[in-house]
Amino acid sequence: MSSWRDIQPNVPDPSARTQQLLRRYDLESHAEAERHQVIRDIASKASAADRHTHEHAMAEIAYLGAKKAEGRDRERAVELFGAAILHSYRYLFDDTGEFPCNPYDPQFRGACDLYNRSLEGLLRIVQEDGPIRPGDHRTLKTANHTCTFDVEMHSSGWHGDDIDRFEFVSDYQITGLRNHYQTFGLGVPLIAIRKPHPGQHHAEEYYPSRLCFPLTAFLRITPPAPGEAGSSEGQPPSPRFVLEFRDPLDHQNLIVNGRRAPLESDLSTPLAFFLNQPEMKEQRISTLGLLRPDSFQKLQGLYMLEPYDPQKMPVLMVHGLWSSPITWMEMYNDLRSDPEVRQHYQFWAYLYPTGQPFWVSASQLRGELASVRQTLDPGRRAPALDQMVLVGHSMGGLVSKMQSVDSRRDFWQINSDRPFEELKTEPETYNKLARAYFFRPNESVRRVVTIGTPHRGSSFSNGFTQWLGQRLIDMPMKLVQGRQQLLSDNNGYFKHGSTIDIRTSIDSLAPESPVLPVLLTAPPGPWVSYHNIVGRESESLLTEILGEEGDGVVSLASATLEDLPQVESQIVVPADHVSVHRHPRSVLEVRRILMEQVAELHAAPYSNPSGVRLVEQPAIPTESSPAIQRR
Repeated sequence: MSSWRDIQPNVPDPSARTQQLLRRYDLESHAEAERHQVIRDIASKASAADRHTHEHAMAEIAYLGAKKAEGRDRERAVELFGAAILHSYRYLFDDTGEFPCNPYDPQFRGACDLYNRSLEGLLRIVQEDGPIRPGDHRTLKTANHTCTFDVEMHSSGWHGDDIDRFEFVSDYQITGLRNHYQTFGLGVPLIAIRKPHPGQHHAEEYYPSRLCFPLTAFLRITPPAPGEAGSSEGQPPSPRFVLEFRDPLDHQNLIVNGRRAPLESDLSTPLAFFLNQPEMKEQRISTLGLLRPDSFQKLQGLYMLEPYDPQKMPVLMVHGLWSSPITWMEMYNDLRSDPEVRQHYQFWAYLYPTGQPFWVSASQLRGELASVRQTLDPGRRAPALDQMVLVGHSMGGLVSKMQSVDSRRDFWQINSDRPFEELKTEPETYNKLARAYFFRPNESVRRVVTIGTPHRGSSFSNGFTQWLGQRLIDMPMKLVQGRQQLLSDNNGYFKHGSTIDIRTSIDSLAPESPVLPVLLTAPPGPWVSYHNIVGRESESLLTEILGEEGDGVVSLASATLEDLPQVESQIVVPADHVSVHRHPRSVLEVRRILMEQVAELHAAPYSNPSGVRLVEQPAIPTESSPAIQRR
């Protein structure tokens, strides 16, 4: 069904049914100049049987007048937008008689559009007096009326102090996301831009700067109470107006006068607006993380893409080489639009410098996960956090998998056959190496999904790319000097070809990298399940040059996980390495995995997956040891 605006795109004249009503009452010649009087005349002639037709006509006449006055006569525009809102609201919700409105009448959708567009027009004028924020009590004065309204926030996760300002969704069109998720109903979809504020919850420290989120503005009109006195000038009492900012991710419906009405919303445009900010440009972030790992430290860390909820299970997305969390926005946009996924999961992302060896990034993520749990749930009273799902693309899959396995002494023995305790170095380096090479599986990680991951390395990490990487990737001088000092202080301690000699992520992904076979066979926590998604491109440079089937970067032989314990599923999708995690089949597979976990938890409630007492991992080992443009 076409919307009212589609039928009347430039809204120059009333609709045919409104013109017919004006002709019927001989008001056609007065409709343009004397709109308020025409509206009063129509109201006086309405009967119970045709009341809805009259309310729609009055709303339409007022809206057209407001649009013509907009920008030229502020007071007149406010008056007429207000009248259009009031009459369209009455059409939709004032079913006091025996003739309720017909939801199958195209005029019903027209009344919805009149309400939405009139409210948007009014909000644009109100914003000229300053940003509208929850908690405000605003007054609009015109020549004939004084209208006051309160502003309220209705969200389980966001609150009034979060809002810096908002933009209108209708001012923008999406160009950076393939799918656009919106619902149709009542209200004005908005882009809310968040700001830090005093007294914020400690979880908000993990929110990205200038995070954007969807809201919908709805103006609720409550009639005056029986017996309520009017003004001293003899005017009847005014209805109460409340402007509600509603979170469409919480509820998709409104209850008005006992009736359920769908909320108009747009989930994708605020996400695209967020991604379009200069500081979120993927190419800049990913290049900085690859070539300048040391300067990346201020950006590195775990980010929450929505309000923290202790009742929801985290899905942590970990990007790959020369990338950033922005690479996940297609999948995030698709998954978040699903009400079932949204009901049970919250989405986090991990940003890290991809120029360093992947086991260094894995060690840093291990610390981040411990820190966020200590911050959010020090008493470990949120069992949903023990059902975390890690989703890693490319090298991010290796970083993710390293959160789920027991190192024993296998990883350190790549470097030396001598006991770690004999290593001579300063305490800071000693502890850092201990954390990188000795670890236990994270007992909060329930599933690991790897996508396009080089489990056995990539042939693109060859002599030339390694040589190039060593010259382009600017490793911290402190790290370079520390490595030289470590070798000097421990002459004869390290094996030839140990990981101490591996300086960059490109080196760490070579097929001959000594960590890969150890990681491939490392014992996972018995509570962990693995899922694997492999890309296969029919024609690729990898196939032509090396004769290896794969996604153009990672061969099938390296990406597949067959006959390994605890691999519950594996699929192959027709996609190259850059797009495999954005492919619809990959998104559907991740959704299937998430809902499979929900089904399992319904059958068996939350529990400590390992069945053992949760302990903090010691630092020193022992023998038993995540596009848009203005219209």
